[in-house]
Amino acid sequence: MDQQVQKILPVEAHETHESGERSQLVDQILHNGAKTWGIALTAKGRATRQRIIEGTSAHLRSDTPGTVTLDDIRAITGTCKGQLFHCFPGGKEELLLAVAQFEADRAITVQQPHIDALTSWPPWSRRRNALVARYRAQGAYCPLGTLMDQVGTTPGAAEVAAALLTRRQRLIRQGITAMQAEGLVSLAVDADRAAGFIAAIQGGVQMLRSTGDSTHLEAVVDILIDHLKGQHVEGH
Repeated sequence: MDQQVQKILPVEAHETHESGERSQLVDQILHNGAKTWGIALTAKGRATRQRIIEGTSAHLRSDTPGTVTLDDIRAITGTCKGQLFHCFPGGKEELLLAVAQFEADRAITVQQPHIDALTSWPPWSRRRNALVARYRAQGAYCPLGTLMDQVGTTPGAAEVAAALLTRRQRLIRQGITAMQAEGLVSLAVDADRAAGFIAAIQGGVQMLRSTGDSTHLEAVVDILIDHLKGQHVEGH
């Protein structure tokens, strides 16, 4: 087995590798999965791999996904064991990490184009509505949250979650600085503290997952936007 493949497997003997090296290998698996293990998938193979990822993701968005098994995935996606391991030689861990990355990308995509254009108040309101609608539709069953519960100890799981939060934080920060450039938010607001926005929103999401009620999430997003609006520049 290739040494790089061995390093990414969840084996205790490899737990001491530097986080940077591990992150690089995880990135190879998540973004170049078809070649990471020395397997160059055909166009049909890549389509099968994507179908497995999307089918697993759809299952995890159902009302009672439970702990998914490879047999579940085979039944859901209509694939055989050989196809599964051809597309995901690392087995369930590699598959679930790929699904987690798919869900993380989807979490950003569903907020487009609002989250990329936070240069005036209407896009902030539309972004707020898109965010609330997404989590309200999911209710207690957050597919990415379910995935993190299942792969929490797998090398790479933390990187997937951290990368998503970092992307969200960067987009919020860009929005704040864009508003400051337009004179709509005071320069006294520290855009680098966008991390606080993300932490508050995640708290609202967790409350929704626990109760099925979006009230707390809606309240915290509204408070954060109202806070920015309160930090307006005189004359605007």
